[in-house]
This record gives sequence, C-alpha cells and structure tokens, in this order.
Amino acid sequence: MNAKDLNSSPISVLITESQFAQLFREYLERERVLDVCHRVQKLLDGTVALPVLGEKLTEQHLQELRESLPPEKTCTLTWVQNPIPSKAARVQSPAWKLCRELQHLVSASGGRWSDELEDDLPRSWQRHGDLILLSEDRFRAALWKELGPELWETVASALGARRIAKRGRISPDGVRSPTVTLLLGQDGWVEHVDNGIRYTFDVTRCMFSPGNITEKLRVASLPCAGEVLVDLYAGIGYFTVPYLIHAGAAFVHACEWNPHAVEALRKNLELNGVQDRCQIHQGDNRQLELRDVANRVNLGLLPSSEEGWPIACQLLRKGTGGILHIHQNVESFPAKAHLHSGHLEEQQLQQCPEQAVSNRQEDKMGHRSPKDADIMDSGRETQAAATRAEWQRWAETTGMRIRVLLQQLHGRPWRTNILHIEPVKSYAPHVYHIVLDLECRPLS
Repeated sequence: MNAKDLNSSPISVLITESQFAQLFREYLERERVLDVCHRVQKLLDGTVALPVLGEKLTEQHLQELRESLPPEKTCTLTWVQNPIPSKAARVQSPAWKLCRELQHLVSASGGRWSDELEDDLPRSWQRHGDLILLSEDRFRAALWKELGPELWETVASALGARRIAKRGRISPDGVRSPTVTLLLGQDGWVEHVDNGIRYTFDVTRCMFSPGNITEKLRVASLPCAGEVLVDLYAGIGYFTVPYLIHAGAAFVHACEWNPHAVEALRKNLELNGVQDRCQIHQGDNRQLELRDVANRVNLGLLPSSEEGWPIACQLLRKGTGGILHIHQNVESFPAKAHLHSGHLEEQQLQQCPEQAVSNRQEDKMGHRSPKDADIMDSGRETQAAATRAEWQRWAETTGMRIRVLLQQLHGRPWRTNILHIEPVKSYAPHVYHIVLDLECRPLS
C-alpha cells in the first residue's frame, strides 16, 4: 500500500457517545493506539468515531474502556470507509510517513505491529539523489526479512526514492571500503553537489563524507592561485576538486590507491572540467617518486596521516618550502577543574566543549539559578580551554617532528610555524577531527 491509497482505505474506529469521547481519546493516546493519521468524526446519530490502530488495539483495551462506562453504556469497534485525514497526516514528516506505511504493510501481510518494530525504524538517513542510504543499526528485526522485496519498495515509496542501500561497517582492507548492501535498484552510482562541485561515486564501493563540508568550504577559500598541490589521500576528490575550482590551484597531483575511488575521481575531474590540471597517481603514495614539486600538501587521512609525513616533506619545494594541511583525530581529556561550590562534577569536565552539560542541582521550580548558570558557563569555558590546549600541544609536537624530518632530509635547518588549527567535527566525547595548517620553510 502506498501513500495515495491511504485516504481511501477503510480504517478501524471505536464508536462511543460524545460525552465519553475525550476520556476515550486520552486513554487511546496514552496506550499509543490512537490513529493520528485520521480525524475524530462526529456521526449523524450524535456518536463519535475515534480512529484506532486495529493491529495494536487488544481485547484488554476494549475491556478497560467498557469498564470505564456506566452500566447501560457501551462502545463498538467497527470500520469506516473514506476516512478524513488529520492535519498531522497532511503535513507528515518522512519518518512519520514511513512508519505509517510500514504499519499497513505489516498488517496486510498478517503480522502484528509492535513498539519493537517502531523502535527499529530509521529516524534519519543519507539521501543521494534517488538513493536512500540507511544506517546499519535499523531494520534488524526478523519480521522485516519475511516481507521480502516489498519491504524495500514500501520504504522507497514512503521516502520518495527509487533505490535503497544499507550501510555497514568500514572494511579493514586498507582502503576504507564501505560494506554497503544495495537492497533495491540496479547500481549504486549517485551524484552529490557540494558548494557548486559535482561528485559522482558508487556508494557500495566508495566513502562520502558530508560531515567534512566545513573543511571543504575552508579549502575553497585558501589562496592557492598559481600553486602546485599534492593531495596524498585524494579519495573521490573531496579536496582535490575544491582546490582546483575554488582555491585556484594551478595543478594538483592526486594520490589514491583504492581503484574504485580512482574511477570516481576521474569522473569527478571530468564532470567539473578540471581533468587537464590534475594528474592521478594510483597506488601506494609511500612509493611516490615525485619530490621537490609542492607549494602545499594535503594529508586528509584519519585517524592519522602520520605515515604520510615523510613523503610530504619530500614533496615540498626544498628551496622555498610550503604548507602542510595535516588531518588528525586528537584525543583530549581535560584535567579536573576544581570549581567553587562543588556544583560541577568530574563527568562534566570530561565532555566535549560543544556538548558540556551540567549535572548540578536545580531549584525547586526546575530552573537554574543565576549562580548555577554562571558556574555552568565557567565550566564550559574551562573545558573548551583545556581541549584547545591539547590541540595546541599536539600541533607543537607535530611541528617539531616535521622540522626534524625536513632537517634530516635536506641536511640543513628548517623552521615550522603553526598557521591555524581547525576543528572539523567530533567523533566521540573526547576525540576531535582537527586540521593543522603548518608552514615549513628552510632557514637561510
């Protein structure tokens, strides 16, 4: 059953007298068996029809409702044709619509809807054109397998898609291949647009990182006119293409060893008309024979790009040096801050600066006092400062190690300078993806 059939399908209703309608409605809402897709209707004889989820309404529910009525009164469960959609149904969210259509599918197949099935539904997903990419932790219940292909056809219809895929864990194969299963459709090739740049890739074979959009926008604003750049972990061109299109790099050497990503990278260079300003080096970048060519080197590998540091030093122009953009997941465990009044607990001090939440007592009305608010703000500032200090320590250590690598490579002293530390996103309560812009110059 699809969305257009919903309004014309018969539904279950509970008939009672008007003076009991509000009591019944509150009970049905509390028991989560009120059908919120359809309106409560007043019938010609003065009684009221309350729409219910027939697959969830039990004899126990009916018994409890009947016992709440005076002895001479009763209620009746029946069907109505052509029910009136509720206002909520007319402005329903995709997740709500998906839930409703799957309820109908399960009921039509002879199954029984349950809270467990509802909890197993996705609340969010990635959309790539007409393909929906679902999380691995949804649709795990055994009943879904029994529904066969009709399940994914219903999901696609409810979400306005034609293809459905489900994401698994990243494969430990050295090239970060996704374990994505195509559930509906013939292939996984999709197109995505970021900041005016077109990317195409096969979701079953390549990763796409929508969470890195802030860094891609920052890269696009860098002053790279006339420069030669090496992207050591190019993937499908997340950073390669913005460097060429928006940052104005004269030429990019793009290194990538995943053959599926290389295929997508070639397509993306052509899609955006910059294939003549980029050379792809397929294979292990540790075997790269290039040297002394780069004004900039992008090291966009997580959790650490450390293996690429020696080759990055080799790539920088030995006469003038250049800039390294070093990506890293940095752990930060801020030390306990002993704040006055004892309101902030240890757990608070270990949270991310953006996500710090106080465990303090609230006043009797459930509101924080001004004093508590001041302590909370102070705690957040303390955590943020401690986290930034951890990033700074990592950046300084990295700068020192890069400086040693350059001096060993060229046999003369170099200097390194921290230009910028950019937090991209948090991966866990104590782990941040950051980017270090490190200037590296030979000393005269």
